[in-house]
Amino acid sequence: MASTLNRPAAPKTDLRRVAILFSGGPAPAANAVICTAADAFLRSGIDVVGIKHGYSGLVQFGPDHPMTEGRDYVRFDHGELERDRTSGGILIGTARENPGKNVSAMAHLTDETRIAPLKAVYDALRSLEVDALISIGGDDTLKTANKFGLFQENLPAGSKKIRVVHVPKTIDNDYSGIDFTFGYFTAVETLAEEIRNLVADAASDRSYFLVETMGRSAGWLAYGAAIAGGASLVISVEDIVGMYASSETVEKDGKTVERKLMNFDAIVNRIVGTMVAREKTENKPFGVICVAEGLAEMLPAKELAHIPRDAHGHIAVASVNLARILAERVEQAYAKSCGKKRRVKPLQFGYESRCAPPHAFDVMLGSQLGIGAYRALAEKGLTRVMISVEGQLDLRYVEFDELIDPETLVTVVRYIETDSDFHQLARFLETHVVQDHCPEDPLRNA
Repeated sequence: MASTLNRPAAPKTDLRRVAILFSGGPAPAANAVICTAADAFLRSGIDVVGIKHGYSGLVQFGPDHPMTEGRDYVRFDHGELERDRTSGGILIGTARENPGKNVSAMAHLTDETRIAPLKAVYDALRSLEVDALISIGGDDTLKTANKFGLFQENLPAGSKKIRVVHVPKTIDNDYSGIDFTFGYFTAVETLAEEIRNLVADAASDRSYFLVETMGRSAGWLAYGAAIAGGASLVISVEDIVGMYASSETVEKDGKTVERKLMNFDAIVNRIVGTMVAREKTENKPFGVICVAEGLAEMLPAKELAHIPRDAHGHIAVASVNLARILAERVEQAYAKSCGKKRRVKPLQFGYESRCAPPHAFDVMLGSQLGIGAYRALAEKGLTRVMISVEGQLDLRYVEFDELIDPETLVTVVRYIETDSDFHQLARFLETHVVQDHCPEDPLRNA
C-alpha cells in the first residue's frame, strides 16, 4: 500500500508546454493560482510560460510583433514560484484587452473580420508551441476563453488544437459555478477594516460616511464588507425591487431594450430612515452607509451618456461617483425631514483591496484552483471547462456550456438571493427603520 504522504505520480500526457494568462482586475491570491499551477506542471516535466498583461500582446502578434520573451511572456522556474506563491499583486501582470469583443453570436465565428483577434491569439500561442492555455479572470475573461475554444472548432482539418481551461477570478464573488472566488475574503476584510475605522471617525463628530464599494453586477462585496465592518446599512443591486424599481427603454445595437432603474428618491428615503432610527432608538447620530457601485448602472441613460466604457462595454462606474451624488441628496433629505443638518461624507472603496496581501483561505483556495487547472489538463485531458471547488475544497470541472448562454455567448451573473440567510443576516444586524418613515420598506427585518 502506498504511503499517504507520497506525491501523486506524474500523469501520462501529451502536453509539452502550457501558457498561463491573467486578465481583468487584480485579486488577492492571484499568485497562488499562477505559481501552484506552474509548479505542478514543471514538476511533471512540462514547460510553462506566463503570458504578460493579458491578451494585449497576443492580439498584436504578426510579422511586426513576434512574441518576445521578457516583453510578451516569461518562462517560470521553481525558485521564483516557491517565493511568490503567497505574495500580493500579479506576477505576469494583467490588462482588459478583449479579443472576442466582435463575436456575440455563433454565426460570427465564421466571419474572418470578427475572429481576426482570436486568430492572432491562436497564432501567437502556436508560435510559442503552446499545447494548452490556462485563463484566469472574471466573467468577461470566461467568455473570451469560451470563444477561443469555439473558434478552434472551425479550424481546418488537422490543425493543432490548443486546449483551454478557465480559473474564475473576481473580488465581486458573482460567479456562477463556484461558491466563493479567490480574493473575495481578503477584499472583504480589507474594506471591513476601513469601515470599522470610519465608524469610530463618524462617532467622534456625529456624522455619516457613505461608502461606495466595488461590485458592478452583484452585492457580495458590499454585503460582506458591511457585515464584517459594522456598517449601519447596506444596499446593492439585488435590493432594487418593488418600491425601489422602475424602468426605461433605450436603443442598443439597433434594438429597443428595457433598462432596470432604481427609484433614487426611495433609496435616499431608506437611508434617511436608517439615520433617523439610529438617532431615535439607539441614540447614535452617526454611522456608515454602504452601497454597491453597480447601482450606478441603474441611473437613467442620459446621466451616463458622458461616462467612458471599457473594452467589454461596461461603463466606468467609478467615474459616476455614486457616493457623492447619494451623499448630497441624503444630506438634503435629512435636513428637510428632521429640520437639522447631518454631515454625510462620500468615499469610494475597492481598488485598495485588489492587491492586498492574501489571507489564508484565499491562498488555500487559489492554490487548489491552480492544482485543479493542472489536473484538468494533465490528468483528465479536459478542455473548455472552468475549475471549481465544493465541500473540503474538492475539485469540480464545470463545462463552459453550463455557464454560458449558447445563443448570446454571455455568462450568467450569480446574485445574492434576496430570500437567503446571508441576505437576511445584514437585515438583522442593522437598525430597524422607523415604521412611519418607510412604511413599505422591502428591506425591513423579518
